[in-house]
Formats: sequence, C-alpha cells, structure tokens
Amino acid sequence: MIDRYGPGGFQVAGQIYTGPLLLLPDRVVPWSVSGFADLTIEDFRLVAEAGGIEILLLGTGVRMQRAPKPIREALRAVGIIVDAMDSGAACRTYGVLSGELRQVAAALLPLRD
Repeated sequence: MIDRYGPGGFQVAGQIYTGPLLLLPDRVVPWSVSGFADLTIEDFRLVAEAGGIEILLLGTGVRMQRAPKPIREALRAVGIIVDAMDSGAACRTYGVLSGELRQVAAALLPLRD
C-alpha cells in the first residue's frame, strides 16, 4: 500500500522512496525516468514483462496528462490498459484496485510543477 506521496517521492509499506517509482505486483522499484515529456516505451519494459498485469496506473505528477499513444498501444498489445491521472489520484486508485485484488501496477512521477 502507498502510505504517503508528495513532491519528493512516495512512502510504500513504511519504506520511503525518493523520485519516480514503479509498483509491480511482486515488488517496488525506483523508476529511472527524468519526467513525463521524456517517457518512452522502454521505460515500461518491466511492466510489460511482469506478466498478468491488467491495468497500469500512470501517475503523471501534479497534473493529469494523457499517456503518449505509442506507449498506450504497445502496452495494450500485451494486454495492459493504461490509465493516466495525476499522481495523487493514481496512488488512491492503486489502493482501491489492490484492495479488490486486481492485477494492477503503477508508474508514478512525484508531485512537482
């Protein structure tokens, strides 16, 4: 579960992570991306390879932005629906979907302007 989120990062199950973060069904991984504008399909390789993920919540930072079409299409090709929203909404939605035992992952950018 995501305990807290803010401008610098996230707290997941008591552990603090600085910067962007990937939450996969079996692990939490610091995500080495520089920002939303620079995202590429390669940045989502771990999500695509994890297997069994139905939904990827893409937390786009402080403002909601639409996931780039090439990323949406590439992930849809392996059976993953991308739902982009601001990172706060993505953290809350992750908690709800995880609680429903859905196969969900999250790619989260910190809340920064």
